[in-house]
Amino acid sequence: MWFQMVSMVLEVVAGLVAGTCLLRFLMQWQRVSFNQPLGRFVFAMTDWLILPLRKVIPSVSAWDLSSLVAAWLVKLVQFLLLWLVAGGQGALGLLPLVGLIGLAQLLVSALSALVLVLAITSWVNPGSPVHVLAMRLCEPFLRPFQRVVPLMGGIDLSPIALLLVLQLLGMLLSGLQMSLMR
Repeated sequence: MWFQMVSMVLEVVAGLVAGTCLLRFLMQWQRVSFNQPLGRFVFAMTDWLILPLRKVIPSVSAWDLSSLVAAWLVKLVQFLLLWLVAGGQGALGLLPLVGLIGLAQLLVSALSALVLVLAITSWVNPGSPVHVLAMRLCEPFLRPFQRVVPLMGGIDLSPIALLLVLQLLGMLLSGLQMSLMR
């Protein structure tokens, strides 16, 4: 029971910090302005980790690699702490890979939530700043689906197709992670 409680707390804390690092990466990649409340929150949550990493990890084009490495390091620390709480059972050498898979799972979950926010705001208030931000962040992921999935009666079903693919990917990643942690 203690392990489950510690696991849940670590998942929430690591998910919040690593997820914010991923959001920073995505916002910089899509050139979203940080001069708004969400941008200031992202800086406040991640500067302590990303700024020192930028001294050793340069950006490549529009890709802020220090944000990605920061997110991976947070997930790695999460799984290292879980490994220690579990009594050091399992292969310590697999933790970097387990952390990478955990980061991919977080990305899938966060993108799924973002697509849901986009869909709901498109029905409720398509002109809101939240909808515009969600659209800018989801656009690179939706574009391939929009090329394949036709409009049905003027309704864009590409978010549903993307959500389906994300859910399948999440299941695959979960199975892979479980097989590595045994």
